[in-house]
Amino acid sequence: MKPRLFIKPYCPWCHKAMHWLDEHGIAYETLDVIANEEAFDEMVRLSGQELAPVIEAEGKVLADFGPEQLPGFFEQLKHK
Repeated sequence: MKPRLFIKPYCPWCHKAMHWLDEHGIAYETLDVIANEEAFDEMVRLSGQELAPVIEAEGKVLADFGPEQLPGFFEQLKHK
């Protein structure tokens, strides 16, 4: 199952996260939490906050992060 990235279209951190994922060849699903109220509600349920980006993969969640945190997040998934 591919990671799901919850974003706000105007969010620079969201764009940096997408760029990092693209650079590393990681396929992901993008959910625009501004255009999709259900995605927003799920993001809040998963992360406990309204800030983006939030990424969810294999049951793990990383919330309100910078791209420098993504390598560690994906490394944890390998050792799950």
